[in-house]
Amino acid sequence: MEKPPVVAVINSTEDIVDLLRIWIEQAGFVVVGTMTSLIRDGEVDVEQFIGQHDPLVIVYDISPPYEANWRLFQHVASLPVMAGRQVVLTSTNARQVEKLAGLHQNVYEIVGKPDDLERVVHAVKEASRARPSR
Repeated sequence: MEKPPVVAVINSTEDIVDLLRIWIEQAGFVVVGTMTSLIRDGEVDVEQFIGQHDPLVIVYDISPPYEANWRLFQHVASLPVMAGRQVVLTSTNARQVEKLAGLHQNVYEIVGKPDDLERVVHAVKEASRARPSR
C-alpha cells in the first residue's frame, strides 16, 4: 500500500494550522504543521522539519507584518531542502502579499470560510500532481 503524500502547513495561527490539517487530511493527505514564529525564533529548524517530514507540498502563510514575513518566506524558499517542492501561499490579505511580492502566482486568502478552505485544498491537490512522488 502506497503511503499518502505529506503536506506541511506553516502558519502564524495555531487554529488555522489545525483547521487546514482537518481539511487537507480529509482530502487524503498526511499533514504536519508548525508555526511561523517558531521558525523565526529558531525553536523549529525548518531545514530539519522539512527534511524529516519530506512534504510534497508546503502551505505557507504570509501574515502581518507582511514585509518581514515575506522575507522569512524568501529565506525558507531559498533553502536547498526546498528544491523541487511545491508551495501554496496563503494570507489573510492576498492582495497585499501579491503587491508586496510582485507575484504572478496565486495567493489564497484565508478568513476561515469553507470556500477559502476548499480553494486551498484544491490548490494542494493541483500542486501535489505537479511533480512525481519520491
